[in-house]
Amino acid sequence: MGRPMSFEPEVAVARAMEAFWTKGYGETSPTDLAEATGVGKGSLYHCFGSKRELFAKALELYGRVGAELTEEFLARPGTAKESLRGYFLLLVDLDLEGPVRRGCLVQNTATELAGRDPEVIRTVHRIEESMIELFARRLERGQRDGDVAPELDVRAQALFLQTTLMGLRVMAKTFDRPVLVQVIDTALAGL
Repeated sequence: MGRPMSFEPEVAVARAMEAFWTKGYGETSPTDLAEATGVGKGSLYHCFGSKRELFAKALELYGRVGAELTEEFLARPGTAKESLRGYFLLLVDLDLEGPVRRGCLVQNTATELAGRDPEVIRTVHRIEESMIELFARRLERGQRDGDVAPELDVRAQALFLQTTLMGLRVMAKTFDRPVLVQVIDTALAGL
């Protein structure tokens, strides 16, 4: 009989997510994961099966936490433009505050693993579609409230906003806040 698990799998996934987010999938070694989680390599692999399976769980966690944050933030009072601007500024500020400018784990994964891991890319696409849906719902609310033009194609605008956000997260790796704020304001000018 094996030893009982002496760590919380959810905590290990969250800590592994941070390691993958900082270094990328390919550059995160089993040793990095053991150090980040505080769990021995053997125990990690016994619990999660492989680095790839642990990464899949970390990516799912990132998507879930991101969707919850987005939904909560966009539900706050204010116009659609105010809500979206505040949300975009929050993410830019979080990107700029860290010791390493790491951008978005979803975007980083799409760039790193496109064409090499169809299952992960399907997860990335699902996360991005979830974000587009949240933006579309906020824009629809803005139409009902009268602060978004009724003729606006909310799906097309939501797709544009997701594309802008992904670009901002990449730009946050090398540009400073004033430039990123300018991009946000330009992207939202039409609302």
